[in-house]
Amino acid sequence: MWTWHNSKVIKIEKQTPTTWRFWLEVPELEQLDFRPGQFITMDLPIHERRRKRWRSYSIANRPDGTNVLELCIAYYEGGLASEYLFKQVKVGDAIKFKGPDGVFCLPKTVENDLVFICTGTGVAPFRSMILDLAARQKIAHKIHLIFGTRQEESILYREEFEQLAAENPNFEYSIALSRATDWAGIKGYVHQVYEASYQHQPNVRFYLCGWQYMIDEARERLGKMGFEKEHILYELYG
Repeated sequence: MWTWHNSKVIKIEKQTPTTWRFWLEVPELEQLDFRPGQFITMDLPIHERRRKRWRSYSIANRPDGTNVLELCIAYYEGGLASEYLFKQVKVGDAIKFKGPDGVFCLPKTVENDLVFICTGTGVAPFRSMILDLAARQKIAHKIHLIFGTRQEESILYREEFEQLAAENPNFEYSIALSRATDWAGIKGYVHQVYEASYQHQPNVRFYLCGWQYMIDEARERLGKMGFEKEHILYELYG
């Protein structure tokens, strides 16, 4: 049986031109427990059929003992959920959801270096994982976050990750932009970053999150680099 919760939108913030952050409070609970990497499924009033109303989004904040969740959601023109969330929802509105659900999570004890590869809002579960490890002072192994998007204006949580990288020598942060012409950093896609950095390094576990075409290509490339399937975990978006 699913457990449904009633939440209230308490804050909305524009992160990029096409991506907003939504904060939901669950008044019926003093604390909402979840594992970093999990998602919730919202029941939105956008269709008569139940299954067509459901949309799943990864939790972007860490479990901090409160009853507040943060979601990082991208707008897609013409999408029923996008049109509702970006053009109708306002602070104070109620949203019903089930969860948290999902197994795209870290093991209880991290025993390997971690490489998180993501595009767009696929960064959300990794933010939850990284912030949780940092808060518990458990970034004992190397963590490399590789984030890809098209333009510089679309980089999500940039200042936060840059600060964490400056403070923690075990955390590395790379950005690859595929369509930026005046970008001084890595120009291209996420694939060239891990291919240049992780040849012949067996003590690495890869986590992938984003659109299917990125994940499919990354799995194929990592396989050719010699990494076993069980060392590559992934979560699809869209």
